[in-house]
Amino acid sequence: MSRLLVLTELFLPTKGGTAVWAAEVYKRLGGREIHIVTADVAGAPAVDAVHPNTIHRLGLRRVAWLRPESLAMYVRFFVKSMGLALTRRFDAVHAFRALPEGLVAWAVARLTFRPVVVYAHGEELTSWGHGAKFRAMRFALRHADRVVANSEHTRDTLVGMGIAPGRIALIYPGVDVSVFRPGLDTAGLREGLGIGTDDRLVFSVGRLSRRKGFDQTIRAVGTLHGEGVPVRYVIAGIGEDAAYLDALVEELGLQGVVHRIGAVSEADLPRWLNACDAFAMPNRAINGDNEGFGMVFIEAAACGKPSLAGTAGGTGSAVLHAETGLRVDGLSVDAVAAGLRTLLTQPALAREWGARALQRVEREFSWERVAEKTRQLT
Repeated sequence: MSRLLVLTELFLPTKGGTAVWAAEVYKRLGGREIHIVTADVAGAPAVDAVHPNTIHRLGLRRVAWLRPESLAMYVRFFVKSMGLALTRRFDAVHAFRALPEGLVAWAVARLTFRPVVVYAHGEELTSWGHGAKFRAMRFALRHADRVVANSEHTRDTLVGMGIAPGRIALIYPGVDVSVFRPGLDTAGLREGLGIGTDDRLVFSVGRLSRRKGFDQTIRAVGTLHGEGVPVRYVIAGIGEDAAYLDALVEELGLQGVVHRIGAVSEADLPRWLNACDAFAMPNRAINGDNEGFGMVFIEAAACGKPSLAGTAGGTGSAVLHAETGLRVDGLSVDAVAAGLRTLLTQPALAREWGARALQRVEREFSWERVAEKTRQLT
């Protein structure tokens, strides 16, 4: 059994791929001897009561009048983590991001003579400019004993930052194949929105931010709808672009074709991925903000569905072009429309790619496989 100290600001019940990754992997690596230091958020007691690891919750809010605003967060992380490291014999210290967790993990590990592992997810490497924050992040990554890259794109970016290739471990995120799987009951989902059995359904889920490309998908769906393709589009998720997407739907006259359904429950997400014909997230880079991997592509694949991804960032590790889906230029509505046209009007090909995607998930992306690779880090 591994004895690890894990620092992650993001942990269940917080939404997002990083929080899920941390929760799923470490419960497969050990029990109470793995200690996770994370943020105290609403709903935390219910998660902690059933999670097999030992969870320590801290108030990690940033303080506006401090300089830097995250100073109190660093102090709380360090005090708690150092106290645990001095009273228990951990094999290693793991940090789920370079900042703030990685810098604290490096200090704790060096003071207690333990190895430190820091995760890199991709988007933070290109969106933080080259100021003090970037330099602190690069310091944490360069001084880690091992750095986990979530995609080949992230690995190459790390090498470009001066991280020794021999210290980088490539570990893809995973998926719970007992939850995300084909054959789930989808009764009522399409019917509730008036989507017929002959309609071709495109589904998207994620934070409603510009880089995800949901706006481009709406425009592409409008193109296909104008061509007579019986397409419907469902967008799940919440975020800052909600009003923008609603206005775009109205502007293009796509009410009744595009449906934005807000947040979906954990139980309904795999059902929606079963109900659709294709998953779409044609991501693009915006001011350096990029998609590091895209765990939702793997969730769709686990349900036997092909995906449409953008060519920016690390999505090439999640979606194999013309094998498990398509990667297109997310900046081009024509390219997005062409990709969707292929997936929706060539159902035999789409089913073949979906089957290949499922086989790849079963071979490479189960959380048990991710946990085994993690076990080998130190």
